[in-house]
Amino acid sequence: QVQLVESGGGLVQAGGSLRLSCAASGRYDMGWFRQAPGKDREFVAAITWSARSTYYAESVKGRFAISRDSAKNTVYLRMNSLKSEDTAVYYCAASIWSYCSGIGCRDENQYDKWGQGTQVTVSS
Repeated sequence: QVQLVESGGGLVQAGGSLRLSCAASGRYDMGWFRQAPGKDREFVAAITWSARSTYYAESVKGRFAISRDSAKNTVYLRMNSLKSEDTAVYYCAASIWSYCSGIGCRDENQYDKWGQGTQVTVSS
């Protein structure tokens, strides 16, 4: 059974940094999504199982970096220059049954397994 365990959320001041981790029980195409109060869940970043391709939402490009440690089956989301609008619950997700490419990696319907979510709060 595939499991995703997230960690690393917390409270940080605007301009600060956090790193989220998502440990999976296998190697899959992985994505990070977030959901702010009263808003729909939105795509943040994705990385293919080989780490050859990464994808970012325009709102985080240049500030966030997704990476993976294949030996540990762990995906990271490094978040720099955090803004109050980054405040949300962050979810990691795995595409278990298929590979994603291009725009498909940005679609939450691509992902079959979701983590429990971790809260990120950025104070201004």
